[in-house]
Amino acid sequence: MKVMLIEDDEAMQTTLQRALRASGMQVVGCSDGERALDRWRASVPDVVVLDLSLPGRDGLQVLADARAEGLRTPVLILTARGTVGDRVLGLNTGADDYLPKPFDLDELEARLRALARRAESGTPAGPLTQEFCGLRVDAEQGAVYRGGQVMDLAPRESALLRALLQRPGQALAKEHLIEQVFPDETSVAPEAIEVVAYRLRKKLAGSGVQLVTLRGLGYLLQAEP
Repeated sequence: MKVMLIEDDEAMQTTLQRALRASGMQVVGCSDGERALDRWRASVPDVVVLDLSLPGRDGLQVLADARAEGLRTPVLILTARGTVGDRVLGLNTGADDYLPKPFDLDELEARLRALARRAESGTPAGPLTQEFCGLRVDAEQGAVYRGGQVMDLAPRESALLRALLQRPGQALAKEHLIEQVFPDETSVAPEAIEVVAYRLRKKLAGSGVQLVTLRGLGYLLQAEP
């Protein structure tokens, strides 16, 4: 799998190239927004990892120009600009996925491989399958089912569970989850997500799935032992 990494932070570029290459991926690097499109055309990557804050040309402009030219390579936006507005703007511009900094390298690798698989199979990019240990999300309605029955969840509990079901077994940062659970609020205390997680954990009791708190990292869903 060939990945094009458009990232201007030298330390981040080096770290990601080393990690992705260790996972068996080919990595082409670029640190300048003005040169990004030329490198993109020349490299023909399977997936592009695109930072938004680039010298010369903003990452969103690079993405918009690429899509206008007909470059359909799956794009994962990787940025410290983690507000809901930036995420929505990036996805509306043509990105296929979004991962805010800081992030877990294993999650980045998993998302890149998922994007490449979808592109290879011709399946449109979208949320990963949201089904885990008897819990399932109705893609149209957004309702969460447990054993065939709709779970009685408050809106924020449902939003948190849906977000966690996108990446079962993987840690999701509180910052990322806050964006999913409180999308219309610009200032949310970290304790707010903890309250929602506490209530959701009680409603998952006996389901075969447990909500685990990872101090300093966030939350994950895993099958009960």
